[in-house]
Amino acid sequence: MNIAVLGAGGWGTAIAALLSENNHNVTLWAFEDDVVNEINIEHTNKRFLPQKDIPQSIKATNDLNEIEKNEFIVLAIPTQHIRSVVSKINLKNKIIINLAKGIEQKSLLRVSELLIQSTGISPEQYTIITGPSHAEEVAKQIPTTVVAASEHNQYEKQIVDIFTTSYFRIYSSLDVVGCEIGGSLKNVIAIAAGIIDGLNFGDNTKAALITRGLAEISRLGIALGANPITFSGLSGLGDLYVTCSSKHSRNRFVGEQIGKGKTLSEITSQMKMIAEGVSTAESAFSLSQKHNVEMPITEQVYNILFNGLDPLEAIQMLMTRQSKREWWW
Repeated sequence: MNIAVLGAGGWGTAIAALLSENNHNVTLWAFEDDVVNEINIEHTNKRFLPQKDIPQSIKATNDLNEIEKNEFIVLAIPTQHIRSVVSKINLKNKIIINLAKGIEQKSLLRVSELLIQSTGISPEQYTIITGPSHAEEVAKQIPTTVVAASEHNQYEKQIVDIFTTSYFRIYSSLDVVGCEIGGSLKNVIAIAAGIIDGLNFGDNTKAALITRGLAEISRLGIALGANPITFSGLSGLGDLYVTCSSKHSRNRFVGEQIGKGKTLSEITSQMKMIAEGVSTAESAFSLSQKHNVEMPITEQVYNILFNGLDPLEAIQMLMTRQSKREWWW
């Protein structure tokens, strides 16, 4: 197949390599000229995915006209930049596979909603691939399992076949809402997990956070029309666990540095790649207010990031909330 990957960050580069190694013709788009030149000449991407040799068959470009020549378009760019990039491409009759995990600020749209609104694609054209899948491990061909969700299964078998390898296994789902919400909001909870690590709290605290964080994700997802069972799967519990615990998680790293006393601006100014959870925290908090969904952890992460709340004070507020039954929705 002729496949374009939009975004040469770590995840986009890892997926481009996987697709090329699976004998597909891959065009990899990057915004940065130096990244394009390095991939084409040296067949590496030291800035975003070091220690990975990129297949020589991959063609890197910063020309969006080259993207339109491909039938399959893989989105691997940060959510907040998707609208500005896809507005320059004709996506008519293209099959869109989204890898981004976030909610657009201000509009509060999930990626599927954003694309349908801004480009006019139909739901049949859209699939999201999500789950516990750090680029660094996929690049090393470490066994990884994800889920592909589309409201219509017209292209399901084709997409599964395109991406499946001996180390990359795909399950399928019809719950786009649940998979998008799970993949997005786990980054917010991962920031909280990092704060716990930065404060040198223990396993009890981390376990409580993951459990109650999943409850919050489920509540908002159900309010938006998701299937509750989805949050027990790869795009829910699976992705939440790995992002809250992994050394590869940028969102957990942001939280850890906050727990150690650094400011958000200090942290993000030194990062090469974007931590989606920062912008998603604001979007998730706004969605919780809009839909009247109780999300206390998300609210405290939002207040820590944007209102200067002290993390220890936030934890104290969470721990002293009125006792209640353990009921998720």
